[in-house]
Amino acid sequence: MSAGPAVEPGTLYVVATPIGNLGDLTFRALEILRGVAVVAAEDTRLTRRIWARHGIETPLVSYHAQSGPAREAELIARLGAGDAVALVTDAGTPLVSDPGEGLVAAWAAAGGRVVPVPGPSAVLAALVASGLPAPRWAFEGFLPRRGSERKARIARIAADDRATVLFEAPGRTAATLADLATAAGPARRGALCRELTKRHEEVRRGTLAELAAGAAADPPRGEVTIVVAGATGEPGEGAAPVTRGDRPTLAEAQAAVAARVRGGEGRSAAARAVSAETGWPRRALYGAGSAAEGRDGRE
Repeated sequence: MSAGPAVEPGTLYVVATPIGNLGDLTFRALEILRGVAVVAAEDTRLTRRIWARHGIETPLVSYHAQSGPAREAELIARLGAGDAVALVTDAGTPLVSDPGEGLVAAWAAAGGRVVPVPGPSAVLAALVASGLPAPRWAFEGFLPRRGSERKARIARIAADDRATVLFEAPGRTAATLADLATAAGPARRGALCRELTKRHEEVRRGTLAELAAGAAADPPRGEVTIVVAGATGEPGEGAAPVTRGDRPTLAEAQAAVAARVRGGEGRSAAARAVSAETGWPRRALYGAGSAAEGRDGRE
């Protein structure tokens, strides 16, 4: 299959695709995807939805994190023979917390031409929707789930004077926000963005403590992107310790409120008392008592 006029032979195009709304595919991306000889896709089943929406007929082959060296070699051979190849992932820009690095690196090392075709990005969408100052920012991708590396990266985020963007799975969002609040201080501001560009798009803004409490009480669904404001050096930042010996974590403080409520103490009084004892904002603790009251059938 010969390359169309929109593409150059022997060129690897790294093409950004929609992160949700299929109408966000750019005119240039559409032209490239129609003109190349083959498209290497992270998940061909998901990519076919774009094909159906925009009437694309270009052949697809799978290329993902578990692809063996044979698939990469096959694509490099096609590029070397003069075929134009496009690389796409499930959503957004390839290589941004997505596979594709090996193919791009191999073709670049061979002296081949690699052309980016920019477009939708969850990172940039979350930054502009967060309402946070972001003249300078850093991207952390997905944090490690546990261990010293996770603690070290969270500590670096807490100390960074740039805004930070990271991805998280819905089920781990509340815990990650609580860890961030512990390291950066409960008053550090942030934003929780979910389902960006989709029908149920939502942006929650507030302090990290408020966002952690909200995510625990009302867990987010779908794709989640978190934005953390940069450190400013103001009093209270980083006041929440990382070590357990200094004071309770947010989750532990919320559990203390719930325990007081189960013991018969009023929700507001319990949150106020635990706030005074721990330094966590009363607003971040209030919901924990409310949830416990609901389970116990109290008003």
